[in-house]
Formats: sequence, C-alpha cells, structure tokens
Amino acid sequence: MNSGVEIHATAIVDPAADLGEGVRIGPLCVVGANVTIGDRTNLVSHVVVEGPTGIGPDNVISPFASVGGPPQDLKYDGEPTRLEVGARNRIREHVTLNRGTVGGGGMTRIGDDNLLMALVHIGHDCVAGNRIVFAHAATLAGHVEVGDDATVGAYSGVHQFCRVAPHAFIGGYSVITKDALPWVTTVGNRAESHGVNLVGMKRKGYPPEVIRAVKSCYRTLFRSKRTLDDAIREVEKTHGDVEEVRAFLEFVRSSKRGVIR
Repeated sequence: MNSGVEIHATAIVDPAADLGEGVRIGPLCVVGANVTIGDRTNLVSHVVVEGPTGIGPDNVISPFASVGGPPQDLKYDGEPTRLEVGARNRIREHVTLNRGTVGGGGMTRIGDDNLLMALVHIGHDCVAGNRIVFAHAATLAGHVEVGDDATVGAYSGVHQFCRVAPHAFIGGYSVITKDALPWVTTVGNRAESHGVNLVGMKRKGYPPEVIRAVKSCYRTLFRSKRTLDDAIREVEKTHGDVEEVRAFLEFVRSSKRGVIR
C-alpha cells in the first residue's frame, strides 16, 4: 500500500486493490479486486467500486455511488470488461457507472474534469470526454459518445448509439434519439434544435466572428431551402476557413443516425 492511504475501519477493501498515495476510503465503502484508484482520490462514504476498474487521481466520489458495476445488458455473461475514469472528476450521490460489454469494445471510458450530479447514469460502452456537465439524473444508454465541454441537462435521456457533440447543450427533460449538434441548444421530447447557443459561446470566450460563422453555418444547413449537400458546399465556400465551422460540418457528415434539426 502506498503512503498516506486512509481506510476507515468500517470500509472493506480487497487486498488485490491498488490504492495510490493519499487515497481516502471513507466509512462503509466497498472496494473490490482488480480496482486501481489514483493518488488523492476520495471515496467519501458508502461508495461501491467493482473491478476491473481504473480510477485516476484527484477524483471525489460521493455517498452511494456505484462505480464499475456490471453492464445492464442481458447479453452480458460475466466477461472481463472494464471501466476507466480519468482525473479530477466530481461524482455525486447515487451516480452509476457501468463497465463495458464485449460487443461494444469492452470498455466504458470517462475523461477528466467532469461534473456528474446526483443520480447520473453512464451505461455500458459509453465514451465521455472532458469538462462535461451531466446535470441531475442525466442518463446515457449504452454505446453513447459525449464530446468535450458538452452539457446534458437534468432528467434527459440519450438513446443508445447516439452522439452528443463537443460543446452541445442539451436542455432539461430532453429525449435524444439522434446526434446532438455542436454549439447548438437541443431541447424537447422528442428533441429539436433551437439554434446556436450564443450565450454559451460568449461565456466561453469565442470571438464574435467565430460566433457569426457558426450561426451562419447552422442557418444555412438547417434553415435554408437548400439540400443538405448543397448547403454544406455553400458553407465551405463562405466559412470553410473557420476551424469551428469545419468541426461542425465534419460532425454532420460523420453522423450515422442523423442529426437533430
């Protein structure tokens, strides 16, 4: 065991678990075998971590979170799949993070600096990037991808195999059944796009010319009478030199389920 590890007398930690320096395991936590916990991560109390799971440094995991449990998939038959959690995440009460499935690549992965509010569920084989806000009870079905800096609103559900783009903003109580666009506000059951999130872009410091270009891109693609292919060509001619516009177009082109309009 590394130096500075604190394990409460009521916690149960498997001898095969690997705990980094300064890890704190609070009251009534359970840490299983094949679990690695990075330096200074704090399991506050009543946290269950099952393996195979790797948790990076400086995470705070709040009471009654279930981390690394088996996938909620009837096809799962005990295969040794995995959950990986990055650094500096804030994982609040009653969050559930499930391992992957063989059919989905065997891995659920969560990046760095994310906020997972109470009751969030990240299903099997999901990939979540960095600096994401998952508001209360946001739910990802299996095989969902969420890009960096996105926001998934309270009590929203994302259908399996959908993508939430980087910088997307999903409003509360939304049902996402196709891919949610970058920098766009997407709200509703079933969800619709409601234009570029101008306030969010300004708060994140995007220059006015970039905001105008992204807004023009969105309007040309989804509010004009052009076909999508013609609209893409028009945007490439007018704003193809803007990095954010190129990313927007690439997201649309690469969609397999279609994008929310």
